[in-house]
Amino acid sequence: MYQICISGAAKGSSVEEGRVLARKAGIALAKAGHSLLSGATIGLPNYAAEAYKQAGGLMSVGLSPASSKIEHVMKYRLPTKSYDTILYTGLHYIGRDTLLINSSDAVMSIGGRLGTLHEFTIAMETDTPIGFLQGAGGISDEITAILSAADRGHDKGVIFTENADELVAKLTKMLDEERIKYKDLYND
Repeated sequence: MYQICISGAAKGSSVEEGRVLARKAGIALAKAGHSLLSGATIGLPNYAAEAYKQAGGLMSVGLSPASSKIEHVMKYRLPTKSYDTILYTGLHYIGRDTLLINSSDAVMSIGGRLGTLHEFTIAMETDTPIGFLQGAGGISDEITAILSAADRGHDKGVIFTENADELVAKLTKMLDEERIKYKDLYND
């Protein structure tokens, strides 16, 4: 139905705090019939991709910062097993993040550090709906303050919840309403 990105910490304290949340996010996406996109990285996005595959998800796509599978595994030390396909962008992290968010209909963000903040700002600048699955700490805990400082404190395209199924349902509803005119395109 929709391509939804899972964004979150690859390393740091929010990985341990958010592991269960990431798995729940992957399962929720699989149950809803959406495709999962991620930065093909370790940590929370990989936990979500593993759970998505185990739950029978339709299509798991990773967008790698590397230019080849060899570079992906040997230089960046990133996983491959949880993805149906990986696009080796050769764009390093900055370019990969931009392509990832622009390829997604919506973003689910969990915990996070600087890369997650980067993906959040891209989503905001491109009007890509983004939902924060709260409870993992990290940059996700700072987003309301960042929105307030940016004078976007009540942005309707940003959702906060502690429940993965609820977050997927809210993002899906938002996308359905936004794209009602094109619903047949998303049902193929």
